[in-house]
Amino acid sequence: MSGPTAEKAALRKAMVAVRERAHAQGQGAAPAHLAAVLAAHTGAVLAGYHPMRSEIDPLPALGEHRGPTCLPVVMAARQPLVFRAWTPGAALVPGGFGTQVPSAAAPVLVPRVLIVPLLAFDLRGGRLGYGGGFYDRTLAGLRAQGAVLAIGFAYAAQQVAEVPTEATDQLLDLIVTENGVLRP
Repeated sequence: MSGPTAEKAALRKAMVAVRERAHAQGQGAAPAHLAAVLAAHTGAVLAGYHPMRSEIDPLPALGEHRGPTCLPVVMAARQPLVFRAWTPGAALVPGGFGTQVPSAAAPVLVPRVLIVPLLAFDLRGGRLGYGGGFYDRTLAGLRAQGAVLAIGFAYAAQQVAEVPTEATDQLLDLIVTENGVLRP
């Protein structure tokens, strides 16, 4: 392993600990900042995620959204995500990779605004995820069909000088942290 792949692996390992320390301090104003950003997208299909491990929690802001909401479902390795309708309080079932997802009976939606989890971000909009490429494939496919807003949601401590990127990596349009909104 060399080049961006090796750099990403080392950064992932370091950033898990950084995110865990930030998570222990609490989310602060992050949900309020996210809700304020989302208010400009009333009516749009919005995708969030059910937090796992020490991920910052977008569900309060997602629950305030005035429009359809959905959560991602991993269908298979090396495939784009599918998004199923979700409402606050809806029952979730175990999904792949330790996630909680809507049941297969929930309708499939196509989001135009996505709240994206991450391990690290930079001010160019670079994003480091877990390495499966799910969001990169998904964003590439959605962007090929029209405008999509990708919002990274993270703790400010997750910012790094530069995320190693490859040609297949999709950039974020905005990053929201407890300190406010960053526009790459």
